Amino acid sequence: MPDQTADFRVPADTERWRCAGCGNLTRFDVTRTRRTTEYWHFDLAGEVQVEEETVRSETVEAVTCRWCGRADAIEGVDRASADTASDPAAG
Repeated sequence: MPDQTADFRVPADTERWRCAGCGNLTRFDVTRTRRTTEYWHFDLAGEVQVEEETVRSETVEAVTCRWCGRADAIEGVDRASADTASDPAAG
C-alpha cells in the first residue's frame, strides 16, 4: 500500500489536521525530516544549548491518527471552521 501522507506538510497558522476516520483534531504521530542551521552555545563545562534554529527544509513523511491509528484518513482543514465538538478529546 502506498504511503498516503507523503505529500503532507506542517499546517500553516490558518490550518490544522483532522482525521476523517474518527474526527480527531488534536493528537497525531508525525514522522518528519528536518534540515536546520543551528547556533550552538557551549558553556565552560561543555554543556550545549541550541540558542537559534533556522529550518532550511522540512518533509513530513507520515501522519497517523493517535486515536484510531489511521494514516489514510488525515486531511488538512481550515482551523477556524474545524468542528471541535467531533474531536474525541472534547468528550
